Amino acid sequence: MRPQSIVLFDRLFLASLVLALINAVLAYSTLVEEVEADPALAQIGGGPIVLGVVLASLLIPLVLWYFIARRASNIAKWLLVALVAIGLFFGNFSFSEGFSLPAVLGLVVTLLQVVAIVLLFRADARAWLEGDTAASE
Repeated sequence: MRPQSIVLFDRLFLASLVLALINAVLAYSTLVEEVEADPALAQIGGGPIVLGVVLASLLIPLVLWYFIARRASNIAKWLLVALVAIGLFFGNFSFSEGFSLPAVLGLVVTLLQVVAIVLLFRADARAWLEGDTAASE
């Protein structure tokens, strides 16, 4: 049986991915405009690039979630920690242009992911991810 921290990680992280998808749909036209403003990327086409980036940015964390929550992979945990840390480092959390729904949703997605990852470092989750099934039951 999975420990409570992993169950909570499950719910929070999947909720963050759903919100990220909603955010991508809401910001799609803006993202396409920004990509098309770059002459090098405009030749390829804004829509396909944005769609590819959105799919990759949802698929990679979803695969890592699967390996963490269903296969108890400690390696996947550290890969996800690294990806979220990189996202925090390069994220744009400025509200200088005002509060828009995509900006607020982006912040909520980030907060959900950080809280979900913190849950992976609780004692029951650590024991489960390290293969100690007796400690997690």
